[in-house]
Amino acid sequence: MRGCSRSKSTQNLDQTVCMTNCPTLIVTVGLPARGKTYISKKLTRYLNWIGVPTKEFNVGQYRRECLKIYKSFEFFRPDNEEGLKIRQQCASTALNDVRQYLADGGHVAVFDATNTTRERRETITAFAEQNGFKVFFVESVCEDPEVIAENIVQVKLGSPDYTNCNTEEAMEDFKKRIKCYENSYETLDEVLDRHLSYIKIMDVGRRYLVNQVQDHIQSRIVYYLMNIHITPRSIYLCRHGESDLNVKGCIGGDSGLSPRGKEFAKYLHQFIQSQEISDLKVWTSQMKRTIQTAEAVSVPYEQWKALNEIDAGVCEEMMYEEIQQHYPLEFAMRDQDKYRYRYPKGESYEDLVQRLEPVIMELERQEHVLVICHQAVMRCLLAYFLDKTAEELPYLKCPLHTVLKLTPVAYGCKVESMYLNVDAVNTHRERPEVGISTYIHACMHAYVH
Repeated sequence: MRGCSRSKSTQNLDQTVCMTNCPTLIVTVGLPARGKTYISKKLTRYLNWIGVPTKEFNVGQYRRECLKIYKSFEFFRPDNEEGLKIRQQCASTALNDVRQYLADGGHVAVFDATNTTRERRETITAFAEQNGFKVFFVESVCEDPEVIAENIVQVKLGSPDYTNCNTEEAMEDFKKRIKCYENSYETLDEVLDRHLSYIKIMDVGRRYLVNQVQDHIQSRIVYYLMNIHITPRSIYLCRHGESDLNVKGCIGGDSGLSPRGKEFAKYLHQFIQSQEISDLKVWTSQMKRTIQTAEAVSVPYEQWKALNEIDAGVCEEMMYEEIQQHYPLEFAMRDQDKYRYRYPKGESYEDLVQRLEPVIMELERQEHVLVICHQAVMRCLLAYFLDKTAEELPYLKCPLHTVLKLTPVAYGCKVESMYLNVDAVNTHRERPEVGISTYIHACMHAYVH
């Protein structure tokens, strides 16, 4: 198993030396309705998007599978011995699944539960040490009654626990459930827990306390969590208007807009005006076709080099038929693994995701943003918000002259697709049926020529 090994230092003190491939266990801490599951799901989505295999383990879900029917807050009372026994068993089962997942090649596991007592956290820490995992605690502390009430309404009342309850009954029961935890809650303490690695998020991001960050992964987790917010907002994604090279069926390049592309830009201006968005920010790439589209929208815009289209290297400004003819092996290799395939002297989708990480961070920090970009770039951004896998990402449909409105909700993202009624060429290429024989044929063809 990957993990930490023990060694003697020069002073003969026994200490733990952690290897770089030591898996990480992220442990949430906090009372119910403090956004722990929201944080867990977002963090899992982000880490998977940047290529770190991550899985979330929600103890509440284990409890629901075990009990099937939830009766009331009485189950969570500290003097309910049967309830306590069941909850401990569910936590233990979840940790066993964590162990299995990380042993099977996962890099990060997120253990989503209240973990409100020091004793429980010490048990988890001991479990991690026994299995060679690093531990990073994420505590969410919130005293704002409005935020707590909003979280109860948005998230908890949609829970299977309250399927047959009216809103008032559910609210009352859940508040009593929170009370069951309050007396025994021990927050992460700067002195008592100074040896632990953690981030404490106070009042949904008004303040942070970070302690003992151990490595690159924990550093990225901290940076990400310090940038996310839960303010209601919408992100608009669209491609540039149709370009002259689009019309010719060529990829890449830096051509300007076609007549229909210019018409789309005017319609985009009207659409954005109709949305009546206050303080809208507009971002483009540094390529002509996105800049010309933004100019027609008549709002200030910011150019990002990171938003430039995927670099097709030696294949820039070629049609797919030409690539297949001149570079048959490259063409076949790309069809074998489109996400990881890198064009000669160019980029892969995997490279593009890394390039776009600062854009995602800034999108998380901002409120209303319109991103005018390119097909491959839009696929990468969309895959982040919709939690798509690396295999799905390169085949997401992002047609020209269509605006996607993304509205983050409790545990995901609502998508509205709006076609602006201007014809354009179809640049989408479906996932091909590629077998190993096709690949070998291409290899032989390349060898002969």
